[in-house]
Amino acid sequence: MLTGEALNFSPQEISDVILIKPDLYSDDRGYFMETFRSDLFEKALGYKVKFVQDNESKSSKGVLRGLHYQTPPYEQAKLVRVVEGVVLDIAVDLRRSSATFGKHVAVKLTSKNKYQLYIPHGFAHGFVVLSDSATFVYKTDNFYNSKFERGILFNDKALNIDWSLPIDDLQLSEKDRNLPKLSDAKDLFD
Repeated sequence: MLTGEALNFSPQEISDVILIKPDLYSDDRGYFMETFRSDLFEKALGYKVKFVQDNESKSSKGVLRGLHYQTPPYEQAKLVRVVEGVVLDIAVDLRRSSATFGKHVAVKLTSKNKYQLYIPHGFAHGFVVLSDSATFVYKTDNFYNSKFERGILFNDKALNIDWSLPIDDLQLSEKDRNLPKLSDAKDLFD
């Protein structure tokens, strides 16, 4: 674990995916925390990250969004967190040259633990809501472009992801239900 002045960085099973635990300062009035500092991120990651877009979604229990990624020149690194509720967040390694190609990291992000997950380029991303509802926010280092959006089927057996809810309880968009399996996916990363 790399410890910053206000953020603690923990590489996950796939070391390029980083769990960030903020220092929380609380008293009877509430709390304060830093959610992003470019100097601490650069020190922890070894490279600069310039976020250019912030996104927010609200979803009900069982909503599964993903597994999404964008291809060059619109690939995206993401910094994700939950401001209300509980989600299981998933990052899948799509870098063909990686020893962890096709493997994933799963982290429970909650409004209570205030954890964040940094997902670098070369990964598909998705999450499922485990609480009654959840508000999910994230930063990206590149702009959304629908022409470069791709995805992997959430229940591809090759990925072996436990989404923590029965499959009949999951709610997906029609687009996400019809994504290709990893073996059929196009435009993966080298």
